[in-house]
Amino acid sequence: MCGMHTIQEKPVIGPAARPGLTLTVVAVVQFMVSLDLSVVNVGLPRIAQGLGFGAVGVTWVIHAYALTFGGLLLLGGKAADRYGRKGVLLAGLGLFGLASLAGGLAQEPGHLVAARAAQGVGAAALAPAALALLSATFPAGKARVRAFGIWSAVNAIGAALGVLIGGLLTQYAGWRWVMFVNVPMAAGALVLAWRGVAADRPVARAGRPDVLGAVLATAGMTLLVFGVVRTDRYAWTSPVTLTTLAAAAVLLTAFVLVERTTSREPLLRLGLFANRSVAGANAYNLLVGAALASSFYFMSLYLQRVLGHGPAQTGVEFAPFAFGVIVGAVLAVKLGYRLSPRTLLVSGGLLTAAGFALFGMIRPDGVYAVDVLGPSIVASIGFGLCLGPVVSVATAGVAAHETGAASGLLASSRQIGGSLGLAALGTAAHDRTGHTVTFRTLNDGYALGLTLGAVLLLAAALIAFTVLRGSGPPQAAEQAGDLRSVPAQS
Repeated sequence: MCGMHTIQEKPVIGPAARPGLTLTVVAVVQFMVSLDLSVVNVGLPRIAQGLGFGAVGVTWVIHAYALTFGGLLLLGGKAADRYGRKGVLLAGLGLFGLASLAGGLAQEPGHLVAARAAQGVGAAALAPAALALLSATFPAGKARVRAFGIWSAVNAIGAALGVLIGGLLTQYAGWRWVMFVNVPMAAGALVLAWRGVAADRPVARAGRPDVLGAVLATAGMTLLVFGVVRTDRYAWTSPVTLTTLAAAAVLLTAFVLVERTTSREPLLRLGLFANRSVAGANAYNLLVGAALASSFYFMSLYLQRVLGHGPAQTGVEFAPFAFGVIVGAVLAVKLGYRLSPRTLLVSGGLLTAAGFALFGMIRPDGVYAVDVLGPSIVASIGFGLCLGPVVSVATAGVAAHETGAASGLLASSRQIGGSLGLAALGTAAHDRTGHTVTFRTLNDGYALGLTLGAVLLLAAALIAFTVLRGSGPPQAAEQAGDLRSVPAQS
């Protein structure tokens, strides 16, 4: 499959391009985006106190980012294909940095929520553009395995270290620094991208953009997430929730109909889902995203509200997860030379599910080494194993003019999965806790949420095993690609 993909798409490498620097830019971008998904979690209590958020209102510091990020990713991927990946990447970095600065300077709850929404818009532009650049720069073979291994490690480390950095900044520098920390990273990535990433010509086919499809897709996904995340206030069977989800279903159905019949260039060609790799990788990614987002939330609350640890200590206690992901990502690179991506996805999903099952055994009088550290090591290694392969599978074999859309789709499935998973599992945990809040009832709720995360991961492993085709390691494909490229170079 990788060999065929080498013929279809030429890497974005020219006289001005430096693949190593491109990989560095993509890594910095992904670290920043992943960091921002978790850096505010530990600081939420201090943010609520500092700006006067209510108990429910403060959750919109997370949801405002998730809604715009997940809802606009498809549009961001399409923009990267149509207007050029480098240009969209630079614009997204600029907006992300400015929004982070504005968030750190916020004086009222509405200011911070608006800044977080603007961050999500910037992230929705830069994330698929960066991933499309990576896929095009490293189209096949060992270099692709290594590049996506590094990407996956940085992706997960950013999410894990976000909790650590957020805890330390909140306790010792103030909550505003969980926003300010993004500003130098965005500025540095902007300079690196400007100087080191080759200018690319748009690869999308000529045609008028499908504006209606973009509006329907964004509104539908946003409304879907909005309906689910508000179940902390309105029950699943309430008229408000049912009406919101029904409206989301109508909008998404309309999007599918428009994409099938439009005379303009579709926002997302539905034929992409006929590719089993694309469909399977996105389903896998959605479930993994749902489990991971909820695990950070539940474990952060368990450490602080049940075991009584402070923000900084909680952040430090998440560090082993980051190191475990590094180990898993390195193993994925080593094993990726010998094993198929499907094998790595199944193995990583099962190992991560085992770690989550151990998380589900947390106790009100638990001990960090037993209840948190041990499961973290198991889950993080498994998570590191599957991150790189799922991205590689989802973008391999996709035509050059659709790599941005495919990248946006994959990032969207992860983000939407995280939002929906956190809302659904959070609701289940809240129901288990009940109205009588004690250390034991809180523990029972968090334990249920983590156990349900293990179930989602088992489902992801099953999808990888049944939907994705087995393929060999990349050596043969790389050799075939090298042989086929000789005539083109002569």
